[in-house]
Amino acid sequence: MAQSQSQSHTANQAGQGSHDGHHDLEALRMMGFWIFLITDCILFGSLFATYVVLEGNTAGGPTGSELFEMPGVIAETFILLTSSFTSGLAVLSMNRGDKKGLIGWLAVTVLLGAAFITLEVTEFLKLIDEGAKISTSAHWSAFYTLVGTHGLHVSVGLVWMVSIMLQIARRGITPVTRRKVNIVSLYWHFLDVVWIFVFTIVYLMGVM
Repeated sequence: MAQSQSQSHTANQAGQGSHDGHHDLEALRMMGFWIFLITDCILFGSLFATYVVLEGNTAGGPTGSELFEMPGVIAETFILLTSSFTSGLAVLSMNRGDKKGLIGWLAVTVLLGAAFITLEVTEFLKLIDEGAKISTSAHWSAFYTLVGTHGLHVSVGLVWMVSIMLQIARRGITPVTRRKVNIVSLYWHFLDVVWIFVFTIVYLMGVM
């Protein structure tokens, strides 16, 4: 009897240790994401500072006030901010245990993000066609680097969301998929905040 109780106690300790190890691993991954986000803040801060310094160096070429078309930029802004709202709805669905709603709102977010990227690529092609290439001047080099880096982050976020949707479809809402949804939602909100700064500093100030 004593031996049986000892074995049971040992098994419980092993199970508890495994659970604690899993919890610690999830916490470590979450901390890793926050470190990544801090480095991204530094990256975008550097790109914004570079753009502000080089903004007037057009080398006699076209300026932002001459080429920026605000209706398209406003449409991009509206679409991206709406996608932030739908990603929040996805998290709410997850918290309710609604797998179908979670996948559905993530899909809507992906579609809105894809529409944003499409509009941004269209804008870039139009600017290039009008003589504003990345090699035209320091101003346009800084512009394409800043806005393009943001667009690249959005594209990575879209691929990330699609992969999470596939995992949820196969495994359902688990502690692992829950963490991944929370992280990608925070990442998406971060990109929306960065875009607000892009919209203000690059476009609004650029057309004044």
